[in-house]
Amino acid sequence: MQNLTSELQRLYLLPGQQVDGQAVNLVGADGVTRALVIDFHQAPEELHWARLCDVANALQTELGLPAPAVSVSGGECYRLWLSLARPIPEAQAKQFLALLHKAYFEDEQIDFGRSRVDLPPALNHATGLWAAFINPSMGGALAEDLGLEMAPPEAAQAAFLERLESITEEEFAQALATLRRKHDAAPAAVQAPAMPSTASGVEPQDLLLRDATLEDIVRHLHALGIEPTFRHVLKH
Repeated sequence: MQNLTSELQRLYLLPGQQVDGQAVNLVGADGVTRALVIDFHQAPEELHWARLCDVANALQTELGLPAPAVSVSGGECYRLWLSLARPIPEAQAKQFLALLHKAYFEDEQIDFGRSRVDLPPALNHATGLWAAFINPSMGGALAEDLGLEMAPPEAAQAAFLERLESITEEEFAQALATLRRKHDAAPAAVQAPAMPSTASGVEPQDLLLRDATLEDIVRHLHALGIEPTFRHVLKH
């Protein structure tokens, strides 16, 4: 548990904040945050997974940001987790999310007023499924249930996070400037731009793959030294 707690504190918790129960405050008493969490709600034909992949890849290829973490909520949505190296004012975080939303996934509802979120791993009492961080290639296997039937191993949860990096102040400033330019250049009456395609060329290692096979997932987990334990979530 200590390794997982350390990773959560390294990436998402504010200074002095502790892992205490399921839900954590995204915004501190001083009005700053260092975790940006984006929901992708269940949609027909696994559109929620395809949309998450496109946004996650755009964060890296177009905005130059580190790979985000991916989680399932335990029955409601996928989530992308962006970690900031230094806390920023809540207003600036909301501005970033609003510009990102406008540029890449305007047709997805987003809650700009949320101040608390369940920190995986956590049991979703409404569904009986577990919220958990997942390997980015597991989306096809979990798109219907959006949760795990059993509590995920803490060592595996920590392993999913330990390779991730926080967004530096410079990276955040550059990404925000890019999003502002996109917003200023977009005609007011035009629909949101098409999401970047991930089908051509060679995929960088950290980009999300929409259609990974079970063999691809197992191979990647083995490369990380993780023994897969998620097969029980697949429908027989």
